[in-house]
Amino acid sequence: MNTLDYLVVFLVILGIAGYGVWRTRNQRNLDSYMKGAGNTPWFLIGLSVMATQASATTFISIPGQGFESGMKFVQNYFGAPFALIIIAAFFLPIFTRLNIYSVYEFLGRRFDFKTRLLGVGLFLLQRGIGAGITIYAPAIVLSTVMGWPLQATIIASGVVVTIYTVVGGTDAVIHTQKYQIGVIFAGMITAFVILIMRMPDDITINEALTVAGGFDRLTTVDFNPDLKERYTFWSGLFGGLFLALSYFGTDQSQVGRYTSGHSLRESRLGLMFNAVCKIPMQFFILLLGVMIFVFYQFERPPVFFNQVAWEREVKKDKGQRLLAFEEEYAEIQGQKQVFIERWLAAQRAGNTAAAAEARGQALTAHATSETVRTKAKAALKAANPAIETKDSDYVFITFILNYLPHGVIGLLIAAFFAATMQSKAGELNALGTATTMDLYRPLHGDRAPEVHYLRASKIFTAMWGVLAILIALFANLAAENLIEAGNILGSVFYGVPLALFLVAVFLKWVRGTAIFTSAIVTQLLIFYWYNAGGLKLPGYFLPLSYLWYNLIGCLVCVGLAALIEAGMRSTGSGPVTSPAS
Repeated sequence: MNTLDYLVVFLVILGIAGYGVWRTRNQRNLDSYMKGAGNTPWFLIGLSVMATQASATTFISIPGQGFESGMKFVQNYFGAPFALIIIAAFFLPIFTRLNIYSVYEFLGRRFDFKTRLLGVGLFLLQRGIGAGITIYAPAIVLSTVMGWPLQATIIASGVVVTIYTVVGGTDAVIHTQKYQIGVIFAGMITAFVILIMRMPDDITINEALTVAGGFDRLTTVDFNPDLKERYTFWSGLFGGLFLALSYFGTDQSQVGRYTSGHSLRESRLGLMFNAVCKIPMQFFILLLGVMIFVFYQFERPPVFFNQVAWEREVKKDKGQRLLAFEEEYAEIQGQKQVFIERWLAAQRAGNTAAAAEARGQALTAHATSETVRTKAKAALKAANPAIETKDSDYVFITFILNYLPHGVIGLLIAAFFAATMQSKAGELNALGTATTMDLYRPLHGDRAPEVHYLRASKIFTAMWGVLAILIALFANLAAENLIEAGNILGSVFYGVPLALFLVAVFLKWVRGTAIFTSAIVTQLLIFYWYNAGGLKLPGYFLPLSYLWYNLIGCLVCVGLAALIEAGMRSTGSGPVTSPAS
């Protein structure tokens, strides 16, 4: 990066943060601070929902996912449109009618206070950790590649967003997110256009897609019934449906965005905007990664994309083992390029047999190059066990720094910071609201004037901002692609909260004690069953794709609650009627 890039970065970040502070400088009302001014149009609601969900991890990590394994990851979102339709039809009218600050207030009205506390407790635990990851995930990549101090990167990005979120509340989040997401898409589209322009002159778009398809990077739908396969049509449709239902329907960071509309119609339109745009957005980001893969078939790619870590170890490697892998990889890549050029030339000439032969040779060379990459990573890990050898998160940022012009580099780095800010702002606002309205205000006795709770909300929001920064400072990089790590964390937690709300809305005869007991038992079972991601518990006997845990957790919790309630009624335990919703 040069002076122009840094200037772009600082102007974008400080400009958006400054606008958020200025726009909401006179915020004095508890309702508008927590729920917005109540006049948010549907397109701003839609952008805010999209922005809160799409963190920097989305824009850094998903292109690497596309580069590494192609378009299959988009199946993860197949259930999202159906989930948003269900939420708009059944959940949203209830939230709007009750005029609640926090979605967990509904649990208290429908069941009892302990169930409300359980719902908000699960949210605070999962989203509090998630807020730290929101800062840490892009910071670890950016600081490594840019040579910035990791701790300074984490603190700087965390402090800026905490300040304007504390000052302006929901309005600050919504009004800054529209500019943040504008910067993000301007940067991503610019990167895509420049990527296409940098392809070899004799390679058309159609031929680039042919290469991508030839290396199985364009396969989008997989009907494999194997439940252990991570991304299939079935896991995305059903597991993804339950993941999206829980995230968009029970997570205050999302509910708080779409309930800020001035009418039920506006809120529903905001949700439908995401139902229509969610899959195309993810498809585009994945396609960007796929095209980077094609680009590197005609350029020399690094054997390991975290170049800073690689070069640091090369200097220490007295036996030159790593350099030997680098040279072998470059030689095989050169051979593969020759085979690809023959393949395309034969295709242009209409020689199907020669094209098939050359493609087979290219695939063989690619498999050999991947073997060399695997050996190089193993040697790197042996040289330094602290290095994370999964390097797909560094693919996009490496392309940006090596092949984009200055100014555009600054725009993309600013876009990553903007994505971090927009997502973290929504999370902090939700954490502050839930802590104040679901914990502090009920336990305080609801005796203080409104200004007291407004001040408390700002204090709690600031405290969560500090806690998120601390979590980020002491985090360790997961052995997963960052976007997958975030989805795994959500899948472990999201099934049970969804069950709480589904029972509340659809099973009117189930009371608070039954669902409360069921939720605790089910969440412990999910922790026990999911023996991965650092949860080293014994008895791992559900080796499934993580998306299925959303469905399993929800259905087990609902079924167990129904059984407990039936048992309680058969023995005459507790009141027969349930509180009205």
